[in-house]
Amino acid sequence: MALVKLEDFYPNYRDDSSDVGDLKNYSVYAVGDDKVGSVSDILIDEQTGKLRYFVVDTGFWVFGKKVLLPVGMATIDRNDNRIYAKTLLKEQVENLPDFNDLETVDYDYEEQVRGVYRPAAATSAKTKTAAKSKPATYDRSSYSYEQEPSLYDISDRDNQSLKLYEERLVANKQRQKTGEVAIGKRVETETARVTVPVEKERVVIERTAPTNATAVDPRNANFREGEVARVDVYEETPDIHKEAFVREEVKVKKVVESDTVTAEEQLRREELDIDTQGRPIVNQ
Repeated sequence: MALVKLEDFYPNYRDDSSDVGDLKNYSVYAVGDDKVGSVSDILIDEQTGKLRYFVVDTGFWVFGKKVLLPVGMATIDRNDNRIYAKTLLKEQVENLPDFNDLETVDYDYEEQVRGVYRPAAATSAKTKTAAKSKPATYDRSSYSYEQEPSLYDISDRDNQSLKLYEERLVANKQRQKTGEVAIGKRVETETARVTVPVEKERVVIERTAPTNATAVDPRNANFREGEVARVDVYEETPDIHKEAFVREEVKVKKVVESDTVTAEEQLRREELDIDTQGRPIVNQ
């Protein structure tokens, strides 16, 4: 049960044709037509949007004190811009906790406020019905304002009100996935050919007969059996193998492109029609 101030719940209430915002600055009167002070703010039930409390600045009645007045304990007189606090006494205001900061208003704080008003609310309820019942008990975990209509309901004929609604075009953005780009690698195979020139050595043996042969003394002839001449023969063989190199580098990033979308809708708004008969006095 979170409470918020009127301007936080409905920032544009001053531009609305409803008269809830006019209640601020209404004068508050207690029993005996004593002026208590004025309404400095209105607290709204954030879940339901219903009025729950008037924040009353007591002015000089109880100097420098602000207190909460449940809306069900008030009668609104729009002709005189007044709010009459039912059965409110100066002693009650003195017993009410100060309202300084909305953040301090929790269940325990509200129970202090309700504890001050409940006797008067119970008395008022008994005058409306002849049935008698045991005093109600309330649980912190299950309490709701609807359990105490005498404190929080505005049901009197003088307090009836209309809520005028209007439609507004609200533009929001939602981020949704429209697609996906997957970047991967695959291996393709191709046949490569390379030509490598190689050299091979061959031994060429040339045998020639001398043209002017001269006789050699047998004693000087060097006959050697088994004499061998050795020649190393080389050839080049191709050395072909595969090596991997970085062929290309790919960088992946995203960029944001801005666009403007224009939409049109038909909006409805409620206006107030007043049908009068006779000569009533109507203040708007």
